[in-house]
Amino acid sequence: MRYYLICGERSGDLHTSRLVAALKQRDQQAVFRGIGGELSQANGLELYRHYKDVAVMGAWEVFVKLPFIFKRIKETKEDILRFKPDAVVLIDFGGFNMKIAKFAHEQGIPVHYYISPKVWAWNTSRAHNIKRFIDHMFVILPFEKDFFKQFDYEVDYVGNPLKDAVADFTPDPEFIKKYNSKPVIAVLPGSRTQEVTQMLNTMLQMVPSFPDYQWIVAGVDNLNASLYEEAKKAGVEVIYNQTYQLLNVSRAALVTSGTATLETALFKVPQIVCYKTSAITYSLAKFVIKVPFISLVNLIAGKEVVREMIQSDFEPKALKIELNKLVTEGDYRTTILKEYDSLAQKIGEKGVSDHTASLMIKYLKK
Repeated sequence: MRYYLICGERSGDLHTSRLVAALKQRDQQAVFRGIGGELSQANGLELYRHYKDVAVMGAWEVFVKLPFIFKRIKETKEDILRFKPDAVVLIDFGGFNMKIAKFAHEQGIPVHYYISPKVWAWNTSRAHNIKRFIDHMFVILPFEKDFFKQFDYEVDYVGNPLKDAVADFTPDPEFIKKYNSKPVIAVLPGSRTQEVTQMLNTMLQMVPSFPDYQWIVAGVDNLNASLYEEAKKAGVEVIYNQTYQLLNVSRAALVTSGTATLETALFKVPQIVCYKTSAITYSLAKFVIKVPFISLVNLIAGKEVVREMIQSDFEPKALKIELNKLVTEGDYRTTILKEYDSLAQKIGEKGVSDHTASLMIKYLKK
């Protein structure tokens, strides 16, 4: 079969790559094309575009770049028609992918969606369009199945693919040896330019207050290296594409809200979830978002497990107080680690990509 896949960020590329690999195992004649990154390309996805060529983050930023986005959507539709897929497989990236879902549905192409848009967080009426345009939805958060039942839409809960990624991780003894002289505090400032620009400076202001720790920034090599100059000036090492190795040796972490918060929890690293965006985007988000938390850790747990420092709360004084509590042995740190154990059980077992691929092929054969 011919599969056209679209993801819009680095974490989506990881999940796309694993799904492509799983589909290939079950469909020896499979051909893949679409929008992804280096990981999915390495597993067999022919890139029409890299995800960084289509991704825009933030409500105000999206508004400003609407002509650019509409142009990319139009070009992607044209590429889908040229490719003539047996199925369009969409991975997260709701704003862009829902436009593609509607188009593919109108063209009579089966639409499978892996990792649902966060319609439960804001503008829940979008669930009606999901039901209308998407043939099969594969969700990765345990509460999403019940959410869609409200709209009389049956979805498949497949578990969380990060369970696979973390389970398959192999620690590097050389990495451990290199960073065992002092306890490590990891800085995960995000995988997008806007995130690193907004987050890194404030995170680095903690370094002088914790001289007994090694500070290491998790960088991504598809961003401009100049974004990490502040870290180098502060004497903080930046390592690229080794986030799991870093988390494996870390005592605590400052993490920009996103997939990385759940990854950090699965590595049992106490963390502070941080987020800051433009004033306009934040004002819009406060108006429309309907959930009490922004981090996956707290959303899945249904309560505050880790501290979230958002917008004006994300400031050096409060950050220093919270980080000191995290690195100090005691009840606060122990409670977080116990909650992480419960969280790991809630998101299911490994084998998510394989399970999703088998369901997709079963539905397509019908």
